[in-house]
Amino acid sequence: MPLHPAENRGYRELYLTGRQTVKRLSRLAVAFDDGQTGELLIKAGDSISRLLDELGPLTARHDLHGGVAAQGSGANLGMVRGAIFDRFLERNQALRLAVDDLEHVTTLLGYLARVGEVDGDPKLSEFCGSWERRLRRQVSAVRRAAIELGGDPNRAVEPLDHTTAGRAAHRVAWTLGSVGEWTDRQVGRRRRSTSD
Repeated sequence: MPLHPAENRGYRELYLTGRQTVKRLSRLAVAFDDGQTGELLIKAGDSISRLLDELGPLTARHDLHGGVAAQGSGANLGMVRGAIFDRFLERNQALRLAVDDLEHVTTLLGYLARVGEVDGDPKLSEFCGSWERRLRRQVSAVRRAAIELGGDPNRAVEPLDHTTAGRAAHRVAWTLGSVGEWTDRQVGRRRRSTSD
């Protein structure tokens, strides 16, 4: 029995974003290898990997396969994001974005559970609801770690990537931010002087 288009597209998205999140979390875990945060990221990534492995046979019954194209695209996007975008980030920014990635996957699971209740496979609906509840706890744990990073502001603003390329990218981001702050200050001053 074919899935409703809302389910079909949602599961394809889950395969893609799930694999992308796994790749990103594994890269971040290396950068946060100094304790509990790295372990939380590894655990969350392992959970999403397990979710995708268990999902495969369930969607295959509906002739929906999330293999090479969907998961391969997600893995490639995760690598590109990690290799390029993440190099510009500070540790706090990267960890907060990881919360967003986990939240996206978790919300998508809740959405798919609900679609399945209305017009779909009850087994898939139950599967997604169960995984949403499990991942919700991990989202909360990573969110707490991101908030706790604010307790060490110096460490929070360190570049995520300490390679030469990472330090250069961080300097570019810092410079662009400084230029933006200067511009906003000048505009604010002009507005104040014209309103006086």
